[in-house]
Amino acid sequence: MSGIVEKVADDVTAFSPGDEVFGMIRFPSFGESLGYAEYVSAPASDLAAKPRHLDHIHAAAVPMSGLTAWQFLIELGHNEQNPLQSERHSPVPLAGKSVMINGAAGGVGHLALQLAKHEGARVIAVASTRHEAFLRELGADEFIDYTKTKPEDDVRDIDLVVDAVGGPTSGRFLRTIRRGGALFPIFPLGFAGHDEAADRGVTVSATQVRSSGDQLAKLARLLDSGAVRVAVDSTYPLSEAAAAHERAEAGHIQGKIVLAVGDPIADQSGQAGVPSSQWPPRMRGH
Repeated sequence: MSGIVEKVADDVTAFSPGDEVFGMIRFPSFGESLGYAEYVSAPASDLAAKPRHLDHIHAAAVPMSGLTAWQFLIELGHNEQNPLQSERHSPVPLAGKSVMINGAAGGVGHLALQLAKHEGARVIAVASTRHEAFLRELGADEFIDYTKTKPEDDVRDIDLVVDAVGGPTSGRFLRTIRRGGALFPIFPLGFAGHDEAADRGVTVSATQVRSSGDQLAKLARLLDSGAVRVAVDSTYPLSEAAAAHERAEAGHIQGKIVLAVGDPIADQSGQAGVPSSQWPPRMRGH
């Protein structure tokens, strides 16, 4: 979410009424985030100052996918046990390495691409035809159209594959990774290639994204500098949340889907949220 602080508790010193903030609230949780609302309470530790040059529409698109990409690639930032694996997830050095991102145009994928580039990696983006110009604009060194070419058949000796699609098909990327490399499936449920990964000397690791105002503050600096940009696929009024979920289910998303309180086009600052088809987004400065 992204919004304006209305009130703070007596022990909160980091924020004041009127501050513009963004965050991912109480995650992971089921039914406790309550983010689909005009007003929401939030732990101060889950929030950070909104990037100055983003409107609320674009800022709201950042926290879930941005923190996922950050905790997979840059800094885990917590010691909570991942119930899906016994080892603690550990990001790998990216400078000078080759990284392939499957699902690169989606919410996590387009931000992971930019973070990997910022860290000095050479990035191969995998997506469908219509996303090529968008991903090259974000800095992809190579683009693979999966509707024409299977990346697992043509690519070899990659240091890291980030599978932003994930699921049971992630194992097909093991053959693209060099011995000593890594596969990070964002959605690891159903992965069944652990024996093959061990034989190939490939580390397979995932983590559960968690709320972090501190990490969002770091990400905000990259967003304000222009080193990282966020794309909005589409916006829906809060009253049409079901339609937004139907859009998500349809897939082939470019960036993020945002629910807007009030005017579904303009955010609270009066600045329009711009879909990623009209890249680059218009931004607001102070």
